[in-house]
Amino acid sequence: MSPDPAFPLESNPVWAFGPRRWAKGPLPRIFGIVNVTPDSFSDGGAYFGPDDAVRRGRQLVDEGADILDVGGESTRPGSESVTVEEELRRVVPVIERLSAETSVPISVDTTKAAVARAALAAGASIVNDISGLTFDPEMVPLCAASDCGVVVMHIQGTPQTMQIDPRYDDVVGEIDGFLQGQVSLLGRAGIAEERVLLDPGIGFGKTPRHNVEILRGLNAFRRRGRPVLIGHSRKRFLGRIVGHPLDEREAATVGVSIAAAQLGADYLRVHDVRQTRDALLAWSAVLGGPAGDL
Repeated sequence: MSPDPAFPLESNPVWAFGPRRWAKGPLPRIFGIVNVTPDSFSDGGAYFGPDDAVRRGRQLVDEGADILDVGGESTRPGSESVTVEEELRRVVPVIERLSAETSVPISVDTTKAAVARAALAAGASIVNDISGLTFDPEMVPLCAASDCGVVVMHIQGTPQTMQIDPRYDDVVGEIDGFLQGQVSLLGRAGIAEERVLLDPGIGFGKTPRHNVEILRGLNAFRRRGRPVLIGHSRKRFLGRIVGHPLDEREAATVGVSIAAAQLGADYLRVHDVRQTRDALLAWSAVLGGPAGDL
């Protein structure tokens, strides 16, 4: 499927943070997920200790991750919030070590300004906030005072309530309206548009049908020139599509990654970096992209 011609793609949307200015590449760039939690929906507990989390981060970089996204609080449906102190204890040592031991940018996945502030001081250069910088009133001024990249995501409700009968009249239009409104709000606060990456929030207050509609309408979110991140990895709607449990959704994740790339996604957030990278390279080679001349 080709992108909707009603919304022509911006050929070179730039995401700028710190010294970096990243234009759209031939393939989507990959966020590798590092969950420093005991209870995340997919790999909770597997990398809970700082040594395990750092080892996992280094592995993801070796597999081709362009960014490491470190989170210390599960946001799975129904999850409970953790204290600022506990989240700091989980993520700050991991970010300090990964920023020293790897060369890729580090993103902190948090809704708390205090955690974001400590993470930026520890070496992170991106704040990835599932609330679109709405849960903590200090998050916008914190990011405005920094030169960090900002990921603005859409969520309906909170992690505790988001999957209790989510409803939309126009899921793509309503999410797009929220995201564009946040871009404008952040601009007025001093956060330049170039620093903002948009995420429509697959699985965050959406039914499986909503998620598929969002993916099909992906280009609508890019019509004003901002790059888009898709975070679909191993999520429940994939189980509805293929009929497999959580530990058997790798192939479905890769399939959606290819579809998202074809529809114009700029960034993908995944657990399985090597498999995603390999599939993107093979897909692109067949279509005449990188490695097309073998």
